[in-house]
Amino acid sequence: MTARGRDLAITVAQYGVAVAALAWLLTQFDVGSALDLLASVSVETTVAVVAVSAVGICGRFYSWHAVLSPLAPVRFRSAAETTLVVNFVNQLLPSRLSGRLAAPFVVRSQTGMAYSDAAAATAVHTGVYAVYYGLGATAGLLVAATRLRIELVALLAIATGLYFVAGLAIILAGVNLSYLDRFIDGLAGVAGRVPRVGDGLSTRIDGLLAFTDSSTATFARLVESPGVWLRYGAGWAVDLVLAPGVRVGLLLAGFGVTVEPLVALPLYLLVAYSVTLLPLTPGGIGVTEATATAVFVALGVPAEVIVPVVFVDRFLGIYLPSLAGWYPSVRLDLSALSTE
Repeated sequence: MTARGRDLAITVAQYGVAVAALAWLLTQFDVGSALDLLASVSVETTVAVVAVSAVGICGRFYSWHAVLSPLAPVRFRSAAETTLVVNFVNQLLPSRLSGRLAAPFVVRSQTGMAYSDAAAATAVHTGVYAVYYGLGATAGLLVAATRLRIELVALLAIATGLYFVAGLAIILAGVNLSYLDRFIDGLAGVAGRVPRVGDGLSTRIDGLLAFTDSSTATFARLVESPGVWLRYGAGWAVDLVLAPGVRVGLLLAGFGVTVEPLVALPLYLLVAYSVTLLPLTPGGIGVTEATATAVFVALGVPAEVIVPVVFVDRFLGIYLPSLAGWYPSVRLDLSALSTE
């Protein structure tokens, strides 16, 4: 099988897993009853859920602004559009982490900053996100572990651990890009021996040395700044702790269901959604909802209640902002996507 054929087979398998997970969810509750349940939500609750969702996405915009604004004057709108486009791409690729690969090009298009700075800012955003999420999901797992089945605990522990591994690996690699200098220098020497095109190829490869030096300095400046961590943490907390916790809490209360202890609800959501980092399905679709359902059913929430609540939460927090990212994505300045 060719590499292209293998990639296609993996993609088909991932979509198959997503469909299977969604099909399993549909067997866990009555769709008609769930729709009736959602229709019974009061107008006041609906307005509050929409309002807190808007606050949450603004927190997500602010987290991008926190890592971009120290490098150049960046409008909040540019940070918002960057967020939406990256979210859109994340739903097309197998995992959130892989979706971040497109982010430097998006940042460069939106802000006009040098590609080395855009790459550094994106790496810091991804690394800090992973560290914060790992901490929050770990707290949720510790609180919920005794009430979950061992195989579910194992899956969530692997997903949570990957956040720490990814975050720390990105941070350590970001401040040590200069270790690539010797390798790049040797590669340039080898390329210089290629007939006819060797000199030009060697010059282009040598240019990577300036890129790694610049990107390393920018990365270190950002990751060593307490202000970046604090501002990013504030936006992250609003987006992934406050908004989902209040949104799901309001919906559950509207259905006459509570989760104990209520203060742990945002942590339960963090750990329940942690499987999005695993490259099982594009954007974690299907698998994330199924895992969250399993977690909350184990915590005592009826499946016929938690399934529609999880779908509403994911739609407002993930899928709707991702769909909104399609529009700014088609308006990207493709001429700015060159790394030169």
